[in-house]
Formats: sequence, C-alpha cells, structure tokens
Amino acid sequence: MAEPAVRQLFAPAATITVVLGLLGLNLANHLLGWDSLWLGPVGALALIAFARASGLSWRQLGLARSTHAAGLRWGGGVIAAVAVVYLVGVLLPATRSAFLDVRYHLPPASILLTAFVLIPLGTVLLEEVAFRSVLWGMLARHARMWQVLLGSSLLFGLWHVIPASASATGNAAISSVFSNLGAYATAALIVGTVLFTAVGGLVAGELRRRSGSVLASIGMHWATNGLGVLFGSLAWRLAF
Repeated sequence: MAEPAVRQLFAPAATITVVLGLLGLNLANHLLGWDSLWLGPVGALALIAFARASGLSWRQLGLARSTHAAGLRWGGGVIAAVAVVYLVGVLLPATRSAFLDVRYHLPPASILLTAFVLIPLGTVLLEEVAFRSVLWGMLARHARMWQVLLGSSLLFGLWHVIPASASATGNAAISSVFSNLGAYATAALIVGTVLFTAVGGLVAGELRRRSGSVLASIGMHWATNGLGVLFGSLAWRLAF
C-alpha cells in the first residue's frame, strides 16, 4: 500500500490523537497550573510536528507562504474593525462597564506585557495552531468543509469550559447578568461561554477558510483578547 494511502487510512486516528492531546494541554494549563507562557509555544510546535509527520502540508495547515499576504490583509482588517467597536464601547458610559474586568486593572507596563506577550504566546498561538491549523487540517482529510468549520468551532467552545468561572469573578458586568440565576449561575455561565466562544470559532474559522491562512484568525483572536486588555485598561481610567 502506498504511503499516502496508509496515512489516509489512519487519518481519523490521528485526529483523535490531536483531540486527546488538546484535552491534556487544557488540563495541564488550568488544573495543574503549568505556565501557559511556555506551554503555548511548546504545545504549538508539538502539534505542528505531529501534523507534518501525519502527512499534512503547510497549505493544509494554513501556513503556506503563498497565503501569508491574504492572511495579513484579513487579519489586519479585523484588528482595525474590532478596535473601532471597542473604542465606541469604552467611550459610551452605557457599555463601559462591560470592559471593567479586574484582571486588567493593572499598571501600564503590566497591561502592555499582557496584551503583547502573555496573550499572543500563552493563548493565541496555541489555540490558533490547535483549532484553525492542525485540527482543521486533520478534519479536512475526512470531512466536508462545513463539518470542519462546525467541528473545530464546537471543540474550541468546549476548550473554554474550565476557565469559564473566572469570567464571573473578574468582570462585574458578567457577574450581574448571571447573579440572579442562583444555583444555576455557574452552569449558565459555562454554557454561555461555550456558545459564545464557539461562535467566535465560527468567525475565526471562516476567516481562515476565506484567506487560506491561519494568520487571519490569529489577527481576530489577538484583536478580541489583546485589544480587550488595552481598552479595558482605558475603561478603568475613564471610570474614575
């Protein structure tokens, strides 16, 4: 049997291996307390190495040089759009409270470190390589594109189950929304977080599909998280 045929035969097993590996990385980060600043890059490199060994090309991974320009254009456009939305949200008193997250009530140096180092290396790199590069490429070998988009997005939502509770304790606006649910507040927060991040995964996945590059979804992911920190800091300064 030819080597490509062998790889195709074991493609589902390789996909399951990636999913189990992501589960392990998630548990190591949130339950074992491993430092995501090194776990993110190491995990991303390990996933790419496994994907390449499994027969995925750079194009299948959304990392081909020929797609970089399109990825940067789409990613840059999304960053600009998110910046405008966040700016309006922070400047309007009615929506400013949504940005008042105590995790980002920090000195300027810490804000810059979080937005430009911790989030890109500790969060965005691993999650985009995992869901819009490696898992995407794995699923595309034995599923239709709409299934790839939905499957990767649902798993991306489930990836956020464990850290979901942090949103309730850190953000007053989120806490107030779920506080009236009593005993069901935690469950509602987790479900809401999974659905919200799954929708975000759909948008990121569509950007990756249209551009052919994971750089587009990286731009969106950093914009929503990194710019959220920067504009959250601005919101705290405007609130007092």
